[in-house]
Order: sequence, then C-alpha cells, then structure tokens
Amino acid sequence: MKKISFSFLVALSLIVLASCGGKQEPAAEATTETSAEASGPVTLDLSAGDDMKFDKTEFTVKAGQKVTLNFHHTGSLAKEQMGHNFVLLKEGTDVMAFGQAAMAAQATEYIPEAMKGDIIVHTNLIGGGESTTIEFDAPSEAGNYTFICSFPGHFASMKGTFVVE
Repeated sequence: MKKISFSFLVALSLIVLASCGGKQEPAAEATTETSAEASGPVTLDLSAGDDMKFDKTEFTVKAGQKVTLNFHHTGSLAKEQMGHNFVLLKEGTDVMAFGQAAMAAQATEYIPEAMKGDIIVHTNLIGGGESTTIEFDAPSEAGNYTFICSFPGHFASMKGTFVVE
C-alpha cells in the first residue's frame, strides 16, 4: 500500500473546497409555519393519552388564521373513564373557575352552559383510540390564550398556550 503524502491531502482538500465555493450553505431553519403564506390555513395535531397530558403545550398561529385541529386520544380508556377534549378559552378566563364548573357539566360533556361565553372553540369529548377534527378561525387579536381539557380534574395538568401573533 502506498503512503499518501500530507501535502497531497492538503492540495486535494483545497481543490474540493474551491469547487464548492469554499463555504457551506446554511441548513434550512425549522419553522412552525405549515404553509408558504403566513396567513394561509394551518393544520395542528394534538394528542393526549391515559397519562392526562397533552403532547404539546404551545401552538403559535397568526391572528385570524384558519386553523384545522386534529385531536387524537392515544390511550385505551373509554371517554367515561378518561375522556379528553380541547377547549380554547378567551383571554382573561378564570381557568380554575371554568374547571370547577366543568366538573358539574357531565350532561354536556363537561362544557359548562353558564360559561360557554368564555369559550372560543372546543372539540367533542373523546375516549381511547378516538380522534376528532375541528376547524376555526384563530382570534383576531394577538395574545396568549389558554387551552385545557375540561374532563373533571384534568385542567390542572392538561393545559397549554395558544399564541396568536
């Protein structure tokens, strides 16, 4: 086997660098935009399981943007035992008061009639292995909106922030 000289390796490296322009292009940055147009429609995916946790705790969208939310229950328990939903609340809503009122709203899938005015949008309650999809317009005003699961006791650990820019 022949030895390759150090100067040969340096010369070869310089040739390769020169043919590439001597620099690397930066990698494309990851983005949360799902469409080329910032105000175009966006699809969001959210999951929750029997561990009473959302797989994401923050979404960022543009004011007024069309949103499709695909919500999946990845657990195995029925909705009567471990139901989940997505409830997007208006800014300034008292989450504790809403969660407490929801506990008494079994007949309406834990959406309290008296507090419907505090809700921007919500999904149906789903059980293990089920999915649901809703479409809505993001709020027209920028801000941080809270989303929760309103099944009894879940709102304490199943909540997140829906950021509108």
